[in-house]
Amino acid sequence: MSKPALLTADPVARLRTMAWHTAGTRYDVPSPPPKLLDRVREAIRTRHYSRRTEKAYVAWIRRFIVFHEKRHPSQMGAPEVTAFLSSLAVRGVSASTQNQALSAILFLYGAVLGQRLEWMNDIVRAQRPVRLPVVLSRAEVAALLSRLRGPVWLMASLMYGAGLRLMECAELRIKDVNVDRGELTVRDGKGGQDRVTMLPAAIRGSLVDHLTRVKVQHEADLVAGRGSVALPGALRAKYPSAPCEWGWQWVFPATRFYVDLEIGERRRHHLHESVVQRAVKEAARVAGISRPATCHSLRHSFATHLLEAGYDIRTIQELLGHRDVSTTMIYTHVLNQGGRGVRSPLDQLGAGPGRE
Repeated sequence: MSKPALLTADPVARLRTMAWHTAGTRYDVPSPPPKLLDRVREAIRTRHYSRRTEKAYVAWIRRFIVFHEKRHPSQMGAPEVTAFLSSLAVRGVSASTQNQALSAILFLYGAVLGQRLEWMNDIVRAQRPVRLPVVLSRAEVAALLSRLRGPVWLMASLMYGAGLRLMECAELRIKDVNVDRGELTVRDGKGGQDRVTMLPAAIRGSLVDHLTRVKVQHEADLVAGRGSVALPGALRAKYPSAPCEWGWQWVFPATRFYVDLEIGERRRHHLHESVVQRAVKEAARVAGISRPATCHSLRHSFATHLLEAGYDIRTIQELLGHRDVSTTMIYTHVLNQGGRGVRSPLDQLGAGPGRE
């Protein structure tokens, strides 16, 4: 049946005819299917994985496809996956990096393409070496912290004094700091878990002064029409005014603004983690620490020094946010000083250097 003509004397009939043509056009031209990487992003967000995981998985899947001259993954299998992982091993990447690439590829086949094949269970993961953490002495921690200033000093102090990971510290919000109770609430930590840890009494005064300055800055931003922050998940739709509320602001805001590309809003991000990493690395160099001290070394030192002080390992597990106590057990090496607590036979001789 042919479509009715658009030219008609009756205006009501003309509107009906235009609507009929519009509806017909909508169904006559189907929308193109989403691209593969867009499907990967959608699958990751549906499972509420972190943005860092999304970024890493998309990057590895893109590299896998480019490595095989842009062939579609549905046309490849175990030989192509093994060849890609072998190329990474030849380049000398770490076992954790190789396993991350494998996890991304298996996610692509299992969650996106819906292919759960037998060869996926036969892919061998690289064996990660067991390494002891870099732990600083109390004197080294004091020397490192004394070389830091301002918000970076506060963040490093929290990583050592409360056992925070770098991103947990950077993503602290005002509502998660309870000065009166001396508590910090870590939201959506590693593994998507919340936990409560202590707020060191030694820095409460400095932290309160810092928050006072941050509040003055936030009020000035509100006056200028740019005092909002990003919220997790869909909280912005549920609480439209929350992005500008004081409780949702970052404890350690950045010095610069950025523009959110989705809604065109001008905001402050939290202080970028690379700023803290560079500052801690430089402070360790100036302090004369020869070992590769990093931000995570402060968290390792927190756990180790608590064990040395006699605190229960289960308590330390809860403060660190470890799911399994076996992860926390790595810090028990400090209880076996000097080669698992064994006294060297040379020490028992008590002999000095030989004389002629």
